[in-house]
Amino acid sequence: MTTLQKMSKPKRLSPEQIATLESHGCIARNWESVLISPDSDLSLFRNVEFEGDVEIGCINRLMYPRSIITNALLRDCRIADGVRIRNVGEISGVSVGQNVVIENCFRISKEKGASCGIGTRVGVLDETGAREVIIYPGLNAQQAIMMARVRRSIAENIYHRTSAYCSKLIDSFDSDNDCDLEEGAEILNCGMLKNVRTSGKVRIEGARSLINGCVISSIKASGSESLTFIGSGVDAENFIIEDGIVESGALLRNCYVGQGVRLEKGFTAHDSLFFANCSMENGEACALFAGPYTVSMHKGTLLIGCQTSFMNAGSSTNQSNHMYKLGPIHWGVLERGVKTSSGSYLMLGANIGAFSLLMGSHKTHPDSREFPFSYLFGDPQGATVVVPAVMLRSCGLMRDEQKWPARDRRAALPADSLRDRITFPILNPVTVEAMIEAIEIIRPMLHRPADDDRYQRYKGMKLSKASLERAIKLYHLGILKYLAGIFFPDYQENSEAEMLSRWNFPAPPADAEEAERDAEKWVDLAGQIVRRSAFTKAAEASTLEESEEILNKAFADYAEEERRWIAARFPQNLRFTGADILRGAEEFDRLVEQDRETYRETLSAELAMLRL
Repeated sequence: MTTLQKMSKPKRLSPEQIATLESHGCIARNWESVLISPDSDLSLFRNVEFEGDVEIGCINRLMYPRSIITNALLRDCRIADGVRIRNVGEISGVSVGQNVVIENCFRISKEKGASCGIGTRVGVLDETGAREVIIYPGLNAQQAIMMARVRRSIAENIYHRTSAYCSKLIDSFDSDNDCDLEEGAEILNCGMLKNVRTSGKVRIEGARSLINGCVISSIKASGSESLTFIGSGVDAENFIIEDGIVESGALLRNCYVGQGVRLEKGFTAHDSLFFANCSMENGEACALFAGPYTVSMHKGTLLIGCQTSFMNAGSSTNQSNHMYKLGPIHWGVLERGVKTSSGSYLMLGANIGAFSLLMGSHKTHPDSREFPFSYLFGDPQGATVVVPAVMLRSCGLMRDEQKWPARDRRAALPADSLRDRITFPILNPVTVEAMIEAIEIIRPMLHRPADDDRYQRYKGMKLSKASLERAIKLYHLGILKYLAGIFFPDYQENSEAEMLSRWNFPAPPADAEEAERDAEKWVDLAGQIVRRSAFTKAAEASTLEESEEILNKAFADYAEEERRWIAARFPQNLRFTGADILRGAEEFDRLVEQDRETYRETLSAELAMLRL
């Protein structure tokens, strides 16, 4: 939040000035408490009622061409230079910044000491409030997921440092230089705004009711296009909207809406968080942690009590978090890149592995995180049949990796204002670690006899022998493709001999302690891939600023740390020669291309069938 710009010094009115104002239909209970800049053109004040202490800056068309105050009740407020206020039922207790436009609104008010949504506790994941996230301007997915997911002993430290940060913000609200509606705000055709603050170039048009919230834009300059917009019929309470769009009748309670997010077409949400570039329409979210690029477009879709990122929800996607025993305490994780088919159902708690496709009804609380890139089918009894690794050969998977950066709506924002840290590659230390471990899980399973229904069982899930044999090959190819992308990023363009002449698989550190550190596991921190030790340090940091520094450094050092991890983590049987890596990557590419050609042929046949 920035401060109220210095306005022309307002002064008490002379009897002649009071008479001029009264001749224009203005009234005051006590003219002694009304201060107006002597540079103001009093002919621009018409039908204005003053109550309590009111200070007004310069209202003069020569200096501020749009400035005017007409048909409004002003009560206990401060108004800076150049504002445009027309047809407003009441402005009470608010500090209005320079050049702000307020037109055709019912009521805008602020109570002394109001938090304006800052410090609201959002009961995400577990609807009983056991995993609350404290929201504030500048919140990012990484800080939020630490509050929601870490064990209680560490979470208390995070709550303490976050509450301290929020208290400082709220304490600054009532200073003389503070501004509730900052320069750049346009508030048009709205119902009630109560305890709402704006920052930067925001536009609120047609909102029905906004109570206890912040609307923030990182764009300050008048010549730049803002991402922040609240549109017609929006009803929100206890919220923060930051560089996002909420419009067309969306209904929000206890929500954070982050950068590049769009919520529209009657979408409803309570106790939910939406981070970078999420798109939500028509459906409903309850206690949802929507990490970057979560998409839901359909009326019958309910996302409840789960964590997602890079997710695409099919029509009528549904989850259950309430089994009528202890209330809605169940929750789950749909790891990075999960897609759900139309009509899919998942009984929580559950954990679905990265980049998997969920189809049908799943009622046995599946935990498939050890089998990323899988198809998960629900059988007629609600059990989960897993076909591991087959998503790796999907042409859509590689398309996703290319489209996400290209569709980053935050590109319009200043680089230093970006909140969420996003690691885009699909093949990364988290997904590759899962593939390595999946191979070790599958090998002994192949030597066990199948059950009577010809399936193997693993943690209650069903897997066929043929799918397991295929998965080992596909996981190996995925690992080889990953290594090629790291060590031979231009392998499709350069000659093999030239690349191999100067490369050997990196040797692990000689020091045992260093090797153990470099080989540690990584975690997907709601879009940012980080070493577990960096995540732990960030969670245990005493201040929010210190935690952010740790995560920023981890983000900057990602590529270097990834190479160190490969050197230390890969076992001897996966320390491939350069030629093996290149051949594996080329075979991987061929499988993807075959999938693309098969899809094109199928599509062509469908189109031929539909011709007149």
